[in-house]
Amino acid sequence: MPAQFVKPFVKSNKNDFIDAEAIAEAVERKNMRFVPIKTDDQLDLQAIHRVRDRLIARRTAVINQLRAFLLERGLVFARTPAKLKAAMADILENAEFDLTPRMRNLIDGLWSEWKLVEQQIEELNDELERISAADAGCTCIRKIPGIGPVVATAIVAAIGNGAAFRKGREFAAWLGVVPRQYSTGGKAKLFGISKRGNAYLRRILIHGARAAVLHIKRDRAPIGAWLDALDARAHKNVVIVAMANKLARIAWAVLSSGNEYRPVAT
Repeated sequence: MPAQFVKPFVKSNKNDFIDAEAIAEAVERKNMRFVPIKTDDQLDLQAIHRVRDRLIARRTAVINQLRAFLLERGLVFARTPAKLKAAMADILENAEFDLTPRMRNLIDGLWSEWKLVEQQIEELNDELERISAADAGCTCIRKIPGIGPVVATAIVAAIGNGAAFRKGREFAAWLGVVPRQYSTGGKAKLFGISKRGNAYLRRILIHGARAAVLHIKRDRAPIGAWLDALDARAHKNVVIVAMANKLARIAWAVLSSGNEYRPVAT
């Protein structure tokens, strides 16, 4: 059980006996939510994703530090990492750049670290690709637009076959891509998305939704009419999050039913 659902049943100060009593009382509630125990394969997948996420953050930190050092010497490049990567050979070899030997050696070390981290990320991506191709659940949800091997393996690692949720909206709410609610006295108040649950899975799912919104052929896809109607009345970021919400629900439906993804008009 999630710890925050047991906390209201703790009567006074914390000790082992009171905690056990609170757990025993909470577990008897008919509407209590339980967390399924993950399999070894799910734990392995989660570990790969956590390492990949750390490496991506490290790569970003290295790039930012490189930009900062070069900016101090008056060298400015476009914001995309590809532009900086293309210029690194010229920076290290061109004597016209006003760089001291010590700074040039330091930048060379950062450039080597960048390439090493990039290689490690690519190896993990290849591993996720192999796992998703061999897993039946990943293979099914990869047919959904916007869900590739990275998103598919992250979803399967997090929820397995989706048995922990009764419907797709519960999975979307767990991801935090539904509106935050503060209603009282019969007055419903809805705000931005709640951003609860698995922040990593929510982030990569929104990235996948962004790719689907930008590249899907709306005149051919059944979901195209829904996207066009939403585009006409909402901001682009709202459309992307709404698409992420829909992808989460579709993925849960496919995993929980075991059926193939069949696109239908929305």
